Formats: sequence, structure tokens, C-alpha cells
Amino acid sequence: MTLATKQPAAEGEAVPGPRHHLLSVLVENRSGVLARVAGLFARRGYNIFSLAVAPTEDEALSRISIVVDVESTPLAQIVAQLDKLVNVVEISELHPAAAREAELLLATVVAGPAERAQVIELVDLYGGRILDVSLQAVTVMVAGPPEGLDDFEELVRPYGLQGVQRTGRVALPRLRNSRSEGPREI
Repeated sequence: MTLATKQPAAEGEAVPGPRHHLLSVLVENRSGVLARVAGLFARRGYNIFSLAVAPTEDEALSRISIVVDVESTPLAQIVAQLDKLVNVVEISELHPAAAREAELLLATVVAGPAERAQVIELVDLYGGRILDVSLQAVTVMVAGPPEGLDDFEELVRPYGLQGVQRTGRVALPRLRNSRSEGPREI
């Protein structure tokens, strides 16, 4: 199996490598496959920055999005080990410049009557929704690029956070008519 990589369109230009790489792993949609993938990472001591899994448009397959820390382990080694798993169908690395990434954030923000309008304005600015309201807090949902969620979280932190949960990154390659190339074989 070869690793298909989505790279930015600039031809011949060196691209600085990010510390974290996003792997899109297509696997058979069977019981125990996620446990085998996670077990491989645990046995080898690979660090997972985030992990998300869901069925694809083909009910026989699932896509696992894994953000890996390549400072602790070379990417080629991680891919080689994943490729040995029987239920792995395809492995693609999605370069951030050639992919559409998204993440979901749920947060309960301390917001009494005096601060509530400011918090709601921030939620609106980031395209989020209010899910729950009490006298002293609001629970919000914001989805978007991971960097945008980092910014949102930083802006609401001064109000006080009672809880934050993020899903981890999911991504798909940009469409061909957008500013990217197709898969590059490594």
C-alpha cells in the first residue's frame, strides 16, 4: 500500500512540515477495528493528538481521523505499522493546506445576566449555538476549523469555563477545483 498525501498547490516549493499530521484511515466497519488501531498506538508508544471515527457513505467502511505527533515518532513508521493491520483499506495524509478540517466544541461558560449578552455575541460571531441556559451559565456549541475553536476558547476563558469538550479533528481533501492538487504518492 502507498500513502496518498494531499499537498498544497505551490509547485516545487518546500512546505514547512507541521508538528502534527492528520491521517485519514479508511477501515472495514467491523467490531474491534478501532480497538486494534488504538492498541497499535499504545503498544508502540505513539502519541495520538486527537482521534475521531465514524461510518462513511459506504456502510461497510469507516473513516478514522488521527492527528499524530510526528516529533515523537516518524510518520513513515506510523503509516507502516497501520498498513500491517488487516482491516485497513487505505491511508491518506491530509496536509492542512489541501484539506478541509473541522472540529466541534461544547463548552459551559460562566455567564450571569451581566455577561450573557457578551458571551452570546461571541457565540454568534463564531457561528455557534446556545444549547442550554441557567441563571449563571450557558452551554454552547461551536464547529469550525481547529484554529478558530482555539481562538473562541481563548476569548471565553476569562468568563470562566465549567467544562469543555472537543471532538478532535476530522477532515476531507479539498475538491479538485479548489486550490489543491490530487493525492501525491510517497
